[in-house]
Amino acid sequence: MILGASQKSAEHIHLLGIAGAAMSPVAGMLQERGFRVTGSDVGVYPPASTLLDSLCIRWNEGYREENLKPAPDLAVVGNAISRGNPELEYILDQKIPYCSMPQVLEKYFLPGHTSIVVSGTHGKTTTTAMLAWIFHVAGRRPDFLVGGVIPNFGDRSYGLGGGEEFIIEGDEYDTAFFDKGPKFLHYHPDELIITSLEFDHADIYSDLESIALQFRRLVNLVPRRGRILIWGESVAVREVASKAFCPVETYGFTTECDWQAGDILWHDNATEFRVAHRGKEVARIRMPIAGKHNVMDALAAAAIAHGRGVAREAIEKAMATFQSVRRRMEIKGEAGGVLVVEDFAHHPTAIQLTLEAARTRWPGRRLWAAIEPRSNTMRRKIFQDVLPETLSFADAIVIGPVNRPDKLADDDRLSPESIADSLRKRGRIAQAFTSSAELGDYLAGNVKSGDLVLVMSNGSFDGLCTKLLESLKAPTGARR
Repeated sequence: MILGASQKSAEHIHLLGIAGAAMSPVAGMLQERGFRVTGSDVGVYPPASTLLDSLCIRWNEGYREENLKPAPDLAVVGNAISRGNPELEYILDQKIPYCSMPQVLEKYFLPGHTSIVVSGTHGKTTTTAMLAWIFHVAGRRPDFLVGGVIPNFGDRSYGLGGGEEFIIEGDEYDTAFFDKGPKFLHYHPDELIITSLEFDHADIYSDLESIALQFRRLVNLVPRRGRILIWGESVAVREVASKAFCPVETYGFTTECDWQAGDILWHDNATEFRVAHRGKEVARIRMPIAGKHNVMDALAAAAIAHGRGVAREAIEKAMATFQSVRRRMEIKGEAGGVLVVEDFAHHPTAIQLTLEAARTRWPGRRLWAAIEPRSNTMRRKIFQDVLPETLSFADAIVIGPVNRPDKLADDDRLSPESIADSLRKRGRIAQAFTSSAELGDYLAGNVKSGDLVLVMSNGSFDGLCTKLLESLKAPTGARR
C-alpha cells in the first residue's frame, strides 16, 4: 500500500535497502522534499555511503525490527529485499504502509513533469547523465535520477530543479518482492530512448524474448503525442518498437538512421563528431570521453534535446564539459608509471566496448583487464564461450572468483579457470584467482611502468583499485 494524494503526507519514510544505486538518491530526494528519512542496509560502500553521510541521513547497518520503532509512516522496500528479512516481516506483521521505490517516484516526483525515460541493456546511465547535463546547461532546471554518480552535479545522482522535464534511467530489473514487473513500467514515459537490447539479468529472465516482452510493454505506455528514439542498427530494438502508437526515430552510425553520428575523430584527449538529422547538420560535438558507445549515448541525448527545443549552442557546450559518470572509465590513479582505471562493465558487450575505448584513449599502453564475475548473469555459464573472445581485446587478463559461488550449481557456475585457459590458447597472458587479494598481489608483481590496468565490476571488487595503487606506491612493492 502507499499513501495516496488525498491522504496526509508521510513525515517519516524508512528505506529498506537504502544503499541501492537508485535508493540512496531517492532518499536524498525525499529529504529534500521535507520528509524525515531513515534506512537500513548491509555491506554499504561508496558512493552510496558517501552520499548518505553527506546528506546526514541516518541509516542502520543490518536489518532489525528495532530500526522500525517507532513505526514510520511509510516504508520503501528495495528490490533486493525478500521475505525473511526481519524488517520486512515486521512491516507485514504490523501492517505498516509500504511501497516500492518506483512507486515513490510515480506518486511524489513524476506527476506534473514530462517524463523522459532512458532504457536499454547498455548505456542507460551515461545517456541519462548526458541528458540531465544538457538540460541543465540550457537553463531548463531538470529533475533527474541517474543510477550513477555524476561529477558535473557535484557527485550527485539526482536533481530537483523544478523544471518541466523529469529525466530518469529506466531499469528493466524487477521492482520489489510484491511486484516482479520492471521498474520502468512505473515511469510513464512521454519520451523514451531504447539504447540496446541483449540478454541480461539471468536470475529473473529466462531468455531474450522474455526481456523483449517487457520493452514492448514499455513502448505501449508512450502516448500518441510522445516520441520514441531507438538504436536503429539493432533488429531486436526495432522489433520491440514496431507497434508504437507515437512517432519512432532511429539513431546510429549508418545513413539509414534518422539521426547519424559521422566524421568521428579522436585527438587531444577528446572525441569529435558531427550530429546530423536526416542529412542536415544539427551539432558538432567535442567531448572529453572516448569510445563508440559514448558517441552513441551522446547522439541519443543530443537528438532528444534538439527535439525538445534545446539550442545547438547549449548541446555543444554541455557535451564539451561533460565529465562522464563515476566508474565509467574513471581514472583512479597512477603509481610507478601504471595507470589504474575503473569501469562498471559487467556484460560481454560492455566489456568489449570499454576495452576498445581504452585502446583509443591510451594507445601504446599494455592493457590489463581485471574482471570480477559478480552480476547475476556473469556468475553463470551463459557467456562462458563468449568471454574469451571479448577479453582477448586486452593484452593480459586476470579473473577474480565468482561472487557467491555457493548459490549456483556446479554445472551452472561460470568457470574462470576455463576462460583463462581459452585466453592463453589465444596467446594472451591470463590467470584466474580464488581471491581478489591473490589477484591484486599478482598484478602488483607483474605490471610494468607504462601499463594500463582496467578494473571491471558492477561491485567494489574488494577495493582492488585502491589496494593495487597502494601496493604500487609502497617502496617495497614487488614490481618489475
